[in-house]
Amino acid sequence: MISVVIPIYNEEENLPALRTRMTSALDSTNEPWELVLVNDGSRDRSLEMLRQMHAEDPRIKVISLSRNFGHQPAVTAGIHFARGDCVVLIDGDLQDPPEVIPELVAKWKEGNQVVLAERRSRADGGARGIGFKLFYPILRRVTDLPSAPDAGIFGLMDRRVVQEFNKLPERNRFIPGLRSWLGFRTTSVLYDRQDRAAGKPKQTLPKLLKYAMDGMISFSYKPLRWVTMLGFFVAGVTFLTALVYVILFFALHRQAGSGFFTLLVSILFLGGVQLISIGILGEYIGRIYEEIKQRPLYVVQDKLGFE
Repeated sequence: MISVVIPIYNEEENLPALRTRMTSALDSTNEPWELVLVNDGSRDRSLEMLRQMHAEDPRIKVISLSRNFGHQPAVTAGIHFARGDCVVLIDGDLQDPPEVIPELVAKWKEGNQVVLAERRSRADGGARGIGFKLFYPILRRVTDLPSAPDAGIFGLMDRRVVQEFNKLPERNRFIPGLRSWLGFRTTSVLYDRQDRAAGKPKQTLPKLLKYAMDGMISFSYKPLRWVTMLGFFVAGVTFLTALVYVILFFALHRQAGSGFFTLLVSILFLGGVQLISIGILGEYIGRIYEEIKQRPLYVVQDKLGFE
């Protein structure tokens, strides 16, 4: 059986088209399937529509969280409840076309355990488009992951991979990174990411920035190493500058670098380095704090279609 996990947050405009296209794509695989729709605290008519969809088709199953826990916890909840021999992850805004799913399933049947839907192009424009284009090259350079292709959550995992994924305890989640970290036999399917079908993007700039930070910090200590190297660099420059001042003063009997401006620039530069260093340390410490509290990643309020 094929399981498809879709997080839903205020997607009432897209749900009818999502159901039609998803049903058509999954029926074309000629395999039994289930659709696991995770309501992540929607405040519109999404939950009501999901209940109606389940009543009309029992293959459509619903998990309703008690509040909005965020995109990654909602996807994780769906993975925990999915029962298929393979699990497909996809967003509910139809930017990732459901019609690609049969290609993912075909690659899985060839023996691949992870099939990534890798973006060949994307329709995002403006600041969001620039940010997305910059993110993955930076991620590849910063993290210690074996690979970081231009792929979000859209993709397929074999049941064996899902079993290992469900053992991972992280609270600050970056699912593409966790999937890559697990390894297994992996391949990709290229596709063109489309415009959002209806409504406004639900991922705001602060959420996207947090998502990017989770991806970079959760899989690498390199930012800490870079701060250490920056500290050594600043210390070295300061020592050389002091040495030059001493030579000028004693050898040439000339005072150099005096004045209010020199003092101000030096203080501001060192202060900036210290604040950057403290900020990076704070990001790591904050994630340690979140992990040690051991709170559940999500809370299920209701579920439909699960025994």
